[in-house]
Amino acid sequence: MAHPHTRTSAPPAPGLLIPDPADLQPLCGREEFTALLRDIVTDTAPRLFAVVQEYGDRVDGRVAAWGMAFEEHVDVISVEGHRRARAVSPEQALRAYRLGARVVPHLMWP
Repeated sequence: MAHPHTRTSAPPAPGLLIPDPADLQPLCGREEFTALLRDIVTDTAPRLFAVVQEYGDRVDGRVAAWGMAFEEHVDVISVEGHRRARAVSPEQALRAYRLGARVVPHLMWP
């Protein structure tokens, strides 16, 4: 959702030339603009979550991966850095961390 003080034109797609803003006037003063950007960051920040693996019935456990939940998808990276994945939801991302019946993944939201 666009902030009420931002322009409605979408930014150029990655890899395309950025239009020259030289002829455009600033939306507002520096402090207000910084506050607007901070609001945009806050409004669009992904939610952080952990994928934890439970070994047996509460025998042991570990954090296997960290993820970021965006509005349309999630990105997950294993703590070792060997596995990176994109999924539709955090629950879908759990599937890759189940190991048989004795290692069960869970979501935790810090």
